[in-house]
Amino acid sequence: MSQEQTYAAAGFGQSVPRGTRPAIIVVDFSYGFTDLQYPTASDASVQMANTRRICDALRSRGFPVIFSTIAYHPGEIDKLPWLRKAAGMAALIEGTRLVEIDAATGIRPEDAVVTKKGASSFFGSTLAALLTGAGVDTLIVTGATTSGCVRATVVDAVQSGFNVLVPRDGCADRAAAPHEANLYDMNQKYADVTDTAEILNWIETLAPRA
Repeated sequence: MSQEQTYAAAGFGQSVPRGTRPAIIVVDFSYGFTDLQYPTASDASVQMANTRRICDALRSRGFPVIFSTIAYHPGEIDKLPWLRKAAGMAALIEGTRLVEIDAATGIRPEDAVVTKKGASSFFGSTLAALLTGAGVDTLIVTGATTSGCVRATVVDAVQSGFNVLVPRDGCADRAAAPHEANLYDMNQKYADVTDTAEILNWIETLAPRA
């Protein structure tokens, strides 16, 4: 039995319903993850360009565009176990350039930015409240890194009651193998892994938000 047959026999890989009130959470496209002068970064130029197209389409219809960033107070650095395992994250200090959203994403002043302390954009942030308050039923997740914070956000999103879409060409990682493995797993269990073109076509079918 092939891998695909094994997953299908177990009931995985079903299609995610697409609602009528989408939003996007752009995960950690901050300079610490996008500017290659920093060791925590990866080349995300193509993925940011695709994300920008989705954000522009959502804004044009009045749907929420939200960004997340990881930012630590200096007093937190020696107290958080994750920073012992992933020590490079300790450079992401509040008020530094590393935690600012990369301008290449096309971020606008009206876009919400949530600050997180862990991998998921939901953990320790106001993201769930923002999405619920806006009546969102379908969440698009892009950003960095696919195998880390994007995946963690996707898992928390579906567990929080949202239908989840992940454009593979809007997610960046430091290595191809974890990128592809995590996209495959998310597509089987948590989200529809699709692409920017398909998401844009779907957005075009939606009535503008009143």
